[in-house]
Amino acid sequence: MADDDGTGPRAALIGRTDRRGRLLWSLPKGHIEAGETPEDTAVREVAEETGIQGEIVAPLGIIDFWFVADGRRVHKTVHHFLLRATGGELSDEDVEVTEVAWVPLSELSERLAYADERALVERAPGLLADSA
Repeated sequence: MADDDGTGPRAALIGRTDRRGRLLWSLPKGHIEAGETPEDTAVREVAEETGIQGEIVAPLGIIDFWFVADGRRVHKTVHHFLLRATGGELSDEDVEVTEVAWVPLSELSERLAYADERALVERAPGLLADSA
């Protein structure tokens, strides 16, 4: 999610508390529901997790990973998209989200907890410039 408040482009990030009590910042994401495209899911999940309405600007990339849940390995593929904010208010009302924040694009690499997401957001400034 990208927005420009007059001081430069910024992104809406979500913070979730992990099992150790640490606040980890990441990009909004979620499960594709029946009948949705990955793009539909991105717009819906950003709105649900951040309160911000947006429109797709461009694909950012795909992250593919494994994790363990309930003693079994789970494979997950996440399609990320760059969205431009069109409305709404930043909100952490989603029960899965501890905090939300607007973060300048120049500070994303410092804030994001996961290296694969940091690599994806490096593409955002160029994609925003191309869409202007």
